[in-house]
Amino acid sequence: MGLFSFLTKEIAIDLGTANTIIIHNDKVVVDEPSIVALERSTGKIIAVGKKAMMMHGKTHENIKTIRPLRDGVIADFQAAEYMIREMIKMIGIKNTLFPPALKMVICIPSGITEVEERAVKDSAEQAGAKEIKLIHEPMAAAIGIGIDVLEPTGNMIVDIGGGTSEIAVIALGGIVNNKSIRIAGDDFNVDIEEYMRKQHNITIGERTAERIKIEVGSALTELDNPPDDYPVHGRDMLTGIPKEIKVNYSEIASCLDKSISKIEAAVLNALENTPPELSADIYRTGIYLAGGGSLLRGLDKRIHQKTKLPVHVAEDPLRAVARGTGIALKNFDKFTFLIK
Repeated sequence: MGLFSFLTKEIAIDLGTANTIIIHNDKVVVDEPSIVALERSTGKIIAVGKKAMMMHGKTHENIKTIRPLRDGVIADFQAAEYMIREMIKMIGIKNTLFPPALKMVICIPSGITEVEERAVKDSAEQAGAKEIKLIHEPMAAAIGIGIDVLEPTGNMIVDIGGGTSEIAVIALGGIVNNKSIRIAGDDFNVDIEEYMRKQHNITIGERTAERIKIEVGSALTELDNPPDDYPVHGRDMLTGIPKEIKVNYSEIASCLDKSISKIEAAVLNALENTPPELSADIYRTGIYLAGGGSLLRGLDKRIHQKTKLPVHVAEDPLRAVARGTGIALKNFDKFTFLIK
């Protein structure tokens, strides 16, 4: 550490479609939904994160809520820059006489294009970063789970986030083969909204769909310890009057079936393209699940039935990627796979 090291602040950012997590000094200091609310007339930011999420779907014409990231990449450049800047302020880095230089490691989807990569870097630079390194999500997830990625052993990671599902085989500190599909948590929400509309004639919003997914979401129509039925409130499509209906987990499992099947197909595809020596390793080590999507009840069991391989869910799957990004930040020089 140099003489002026106190002028440099190191932060790790898991810039997710649904949530953004910032790690500073080995601690999660920010864990907020990736959303901003702004005033249409002036373009002024009113709220970021949880406060903006509370406004989502409830705004009048002068306020709009924006989710700057879609499918794991930046869709609205200016909103993303605002969001990163405001969330960095939440860390509570004191704005002294010399504002600290920010050194960042940001994780990105593995299927990202160079243009999209550039957008992430530019947003971070605009938000005040002096030095930026990028790391691929499955790699960060593997490090966060506690796998020694530098070993010559094959490990398979399936990271199901909000916008993308990342499937990668990792060995010797690199991604041997990867499949990134844009089917993940957001698509589950859309499936639930559509199902409620078609099956129950009730219109619900994105936040309600998310709640249903958390309370009674399932990947299997039969579970050993099923959750209780969940009361859903929405607008009756025939009368226009608000009403309540109850949904159970097996209904939700059948409506999510199509999207989960696509994730399964991508896992099988990644296994097919894995070199035989690494396949032998994966037979022993199994598949690791990370990301919020892996919390879906019975998903590990379903993937196990499909692949006949052991399936392990990460300890804190929502923060596995962020933890890995934090570890990569601490070992800036050791991990050569950090993209410049």
